[in-house]
Formats: sequence, C-alpha cells, structure tokens
Amino acid sequence: MILLTPLLFALSVLPPEQTHSAHAQSIEDAWTTLEAGLDSNADKRAKAVRALGLLVRNPKAQTLAEKALADTSAEVRVEAATALGQMGAKSAQPQLEKAIGDTDLKVVVAAANSLYIFKNPAAYEVYYALLTGERKGPGVVKTQMNMFKDRKQMEKLMFETGVGFVPFGGMGLQAFRTLTHDDTSPVRALATEKLATDRDPKTSEALEKACSDKQWRIRLAAVEAIAKRGDHSLLKSVRPLLYEGNDEVRFAAAAAVIRLSGSSAPRANSANKQHSTGD
Repeated sequence: MILLTPLLFALSVLPPEQTHSAHAQSIEDAWTTLEAGLDSNADKRAKAVRALGLLVRNPKAQTLAEKALADTSAEVRVEAATALGQMGAKSAQPQLEKAIGDTDLKVVVAAANSLYIFKNPAAYEVYYALLTGERKGPGVVKTQMNMFKDRKQMEKLMFETGVGFVPFGGMGLQAFRTLTHDDTSPVRALATEKLATDRDPKTSEALEKACSDKQWRIRLAAVEAIAKRGDHSLLKSVRPLLYEGNDEVRFAAAAAVIRLSGSSAPRANSANKQHSTGD
C-alpha cells in the first residue's frame, strides 16, 4: 500500500485543470526563488547561479548565466562560467571566450573548463599558458599571462574551490605544501592533462619538454597526456622515463611505451627470460 503525503493526496484528488494550475504555480515559485537569489548579495548570487547549471537546454537559465558573467563579483562570474558548461550551452561560447580575458584568474580557468567541454580551441590556449608560462595564440592576452606567471595568483587558484579544476581544495595550505613541497605544480599538472586532446604541434613540443620538468607531477601528467594523445613521435621523450626514480612516473612511462608501440604483451624471449630468472 502506498501512503500519500497530504500534498500529494490533495493533488491526486484535484481536477486535471487545477492540478495543472498547481504545477504551473510551483514552477513560477521556483523561478521566483532563483531570481530572488540572483538579485541578492554576492554570496547568494553565486549560489543561485551555480544552481542554474542544473537546467540543461533551458534558454532562460542560459540567459541568466550569461548575464552573470558580467557580475561585479568574481565568485559569481566563476559560477556563471561553470554553469554554462554544465548546462551544455554551446551557443554561449563567444561569451565564454570573452571571459578568458577576465581580470580574475579563477574566472579565466572556469571559462576555459567550460570551453573544454565544447572542444573549443580557446581552452587549450589557457592550459598551454598555465603549463608553459607562454602564449600559444592571441586568445590569452598579456594581462592573463602576467597572472599565470604570478606565483601568488597561482597559489590562490589552487586553494579556490568551485571551478572544477583544482584538487585538494579543502586541504590547508601548510599541509598541502608539506605533501608537495611545491606551490604550483598541481595546477600545471592538471593543465598538462587537459592538453592531451590538443593536436597543435606547439602542444606536442610543450608535452615533450614537460617530460623533463623538475617536478615529478608534471612529468607524470605529460607522460599520461602523451599516451592518451597516441603521438608515436613523442616516444623518444617517454623512453628515458623508464629509468625514472619516481615509481608513478616510471610505471606510467612503461604503460605509455607499450600503448604507443601498439603492443600489449612482452615478446616471447622476454617472457622466457623472466621465467628463467625466477628459477
């Protein structure tokens, strides 16, 4: 036996036209709630914009999120850029490309993340700049490059949450430093991973260079990106990492060599050698 709540029971006994009216009223109330949040303080505006991301293929939600890209609060702009990607607003790509020129690094990265969802090349320009500290194309302007090179800006980015990009967001700064002994490599590593699907020759060069980066996180990310990329020409940069001291990098390099070589099993003489060694 199914027990109905008072509200469901009331709706179940209403005539069809009244049930439809009640449903329409609830939708109107829902929009009123969201719009009230969007017209409130910055904290509530950000929360309301974040909720818009749940409304896939909804023109009204997209319009509100696009408007929020020009909000005075950077946090609201971050949520707006993120929401447009989550709701699959492909037609908002011009606005997201414009957001790459934002004065706040978090907004720049949030916009890039959404553009990445749409396979928009402008996203790769941001990730390339985060990895190399250099421009790949005209999409990233001088102001943004200065931010990418500013360690304090990068450090701040690492500990900001809500942009769908930075790991360890809830970890304390000192604890994070103790674990990593580095302030910016996680951001650069994540940018490197995103570059796996960028076919630009400049990116191939950047990944090749990253294989010899002083930070093991970057070397690991570069190897994984090269493996996913399927670029056989970069094998020469991966092979030396088979003798890497860091386990994660060495194992990833081994897998990458196998994947890029198109082989899934050792040669017979190698297998026999392993068995004979174990005897």
